[in-house]
Amino acid sequence: MAPTLQHLIVPYAATIAPLTGQDSQLPALPRLARLLARLEQQETDAGDEYSLSPPHERVLARALGLPTTDGAIPWAAWQAGERQQACAWFTPCHWQASMDQVTLQPPESLDLPEVESRELFEALRPWAEEDGITLHFESATRWRAVGPAFADLPWASLDRVAHRQLDAWLPNGGQLPQARALLRLQNEAQMLFYTHPLNDRRAARGLASINGFWISGTGAWDGQALPAPRVATGLRAPALRGDLTRWAEAWVQLEQDEIAPLLEAAEGGAAVRLTLCGERNAISWASGLPAKPGALSRLRGLFQRQRPLDLTQLLSQL
Repeated sequence: MAPTLQHLIVPYAATIAPLTGQDSQLPALPRLARLLARLEQQETDAGDEYSLSPPHERVLARALGLPTTDGAIPWAAWQAGERQQACAWFTPCHWQASMDQVTLQPPESLDLPEVESRELFEALRPWAEEDGITLHFESATRWRAVGPAFADLPWASLDRVAHRQLDAWLPNGGQLPQARALLRLQNEAQMLFYTHPLNDRRAARGLASINGFWISGTGAWDGQALPAPRVATGLRAPALRGDLTRWAEAWVQLEQDEIAPLLEAAEGGAAVRLTLCGERNAISWASGLPAKPGALSRLRGLFQRQRPLDLTQLLSQL
């Protein structure tokens, strides 16, 4: 019987924002360097920062045996265990308009309690039903939408748009006819939420309005998922906010909490796999798995281990 593989996926191990300034330099990560020195590079998931699904979602979907169609990884159906119908996540959020752009503020930065989220959910539900969409309240920050509109419908991941300009990520209804009704529903929700008494109460408390929702995790799923790898989430929030100082601090914490146990397991002879994901690419390393064939590959690996590991250069490849 093959040993159980310990797989750790690290989203936002690198960001598209450059590391500049003394306070945002990549910190020393000795455990990560030691771990990578023990592992064999296995594969690279190549992409760019314009894909609808970021690298960490593609890697996780592949590990789970889910479809990996760009922008149509069926996260809502999979997480809900829904095997019969197409689903999507509706995420209540704040669309922040300025003179020349609209950016999206995700709910985790908006202090949105469940009772307030339910008010907006109930307001939107009849409008969604008119379009053949059934809404289910999952949490304050996530509503599950079910309906045929979400089958084969690519939509950008929330991680692509959080704290960023929306224009480039909204589907083109002329090129994607199945998105038209949903784009209309988004517009209707903005008007509905704008006049909702809830937002007057939020404004009185100095909080941003909840004036829209984002669609993600679209598609149907009828398979059997594989065991889930571990996903380290600590780098996500500071990376999406562009806070590189906090991102560097989160790397130190992540190395202590996640990398150290994986290193200990690898040094103990366990089969481990580490996947570092940026906003363009992902690279995986593994031990306890068949190495790449060929003497040249083994010789190259030997010389790589003899050279000091430049983590900044490595992460720039992500």
